[in-house]
Amino acid sequence: MQDNLTSYYTFPSGLRLVHRLVDSPVAYLGIMVGAGTRDELPGETGMAHYIEHTVFKGTERRSSRMIINRIENVGGEINAYTTKEETTFYVATPEEHSERALELLADMIFHPVFPKRETDKERQVIYDEIESYNDSPSELIYDDFESLLFAGHPLANPILGTKKTLRYFNVEKAHAFMNRTYSPSRMVVFAETHMPFARFLRMAEKCVEKEAICRMMMENPVGRSPFEVPSKSHEDRMAIYRKHTHQSHVMLGGHAYPIGHEKQLAAYLLNNILGGGSMNSLLNIALREKKGLVYTVESIYTPLSDTGYWSVYFACDPENREKCLELVGRELDKLMDKPLTDQLMRRAFRQMRGLMAISAENRENSALSMAKLMLYRGEAPRWEETLERISALTAHDLHVVSQELFDSSKRFCLQYC
Repeated sequence: MQDNLTSYYTFPSGLRLVHRLVDSPVAYLGIMVGAGTRDELPGETGMAHYIEHTVFKGTERRSSRMIINRIENVGGEINAYTTKEETTFYVATPEEHSERALELLADMIFHPVFPKRETDKERQVIYDEIESYNDSPSELIYDDFESLLFAGHPLANPILGTKKTLRYFNVEKAHAFMNRTYSPSRMVVFAETHMPFARFLRMAEKCVEKEAICRMMMENPVGRSPFEVPSKSHEDRMAIYRKHTHQSHVMLGGHAYPIGHEKQLAAYLLNNILGGGSMNSLLNIALREKKGLVYTVESIYTPLSDTGYWSVYFACDPENREKCLELVGRELDKLMDKPLTDQLMRRAFRQMRGLMAISAENRENSALSMAKLMLYRGEAPRWEETLERISALTAHDLHVVSQELFDSSKRFCLQYC
């Protein structure tokens, strides 16, 4: 299956490949694994992120210094990140070094040794990362809000883990997690490159598929625990934490649609209108431009594999907190009360087109987005195709979504005071 620029392939091991042809001497390529925080068992909180860090510390063939130099000596960059549901390892490199990069990533994923001396040092780095996060309430509040929203499910756990759990991680536990979750069927090899698809296919087969076949013989895969929206009382959906910060930080939101849902794109467009980062968003106009009550106010919509959530975040002077909450609630109620005007819909479409075109110019984000779509949907439509579907949405479509998502009886709220 393929279009003129995007091609797909599934290997016998279940490993999937997505390739997009671009006119550039720089290749962005990597391996995305459908293993993240939600796949951790009790006592493993932070394990997915710990592994993301420590596979860089050595393999059966390479030391940590050799791993770094393998890419950086040719002018490339290697990176990785962990989310609630994925761990991704990727490289930006001059195209002629693509095979070197892909072979290295496969070595890190399939043959890590987690040397104790190096992983002990990296554990301290993660401790510092946790403390840095704790010092930033505007970032920490997202973790605490997810803990409130997904309470009782692994999705509630912090990606970085805790010092208590990290202290007991070792090579045996790391390998056990990888053997359970790093199965080839949960992996996507991806590339945005000028290299022809046929050549990249051969490269992926040589560097990754042969390793994936071997992994199939030793893995013990376990499916992830599905998420179901629980019934919660008003009190269970509200939380106030005393943080003694200069500002009050507030987040409210609720459950939303998963990846691939028929209303996902409507939720994206509605979120952009509400508070998606532009200065002309409804929330920015209402709270900052008209009232001068906040420096930052934003909304996000985060779809996950089988659930999702929407949220609004703002920080303000403590004495303005209730007023800001009232104004946010008023904007949400307006969206539920009646459909958007034709004029606002036309403006929203124009704005979305520009934002998507600009975003597509960011090659790194484009490649990672392509890989995630392939992981969960089995295809990765180009932004122009997605925009065409968004352009077909109506004010009624967005009105229905607003009523389903923004209902005050379903909202969660977290406050740092």
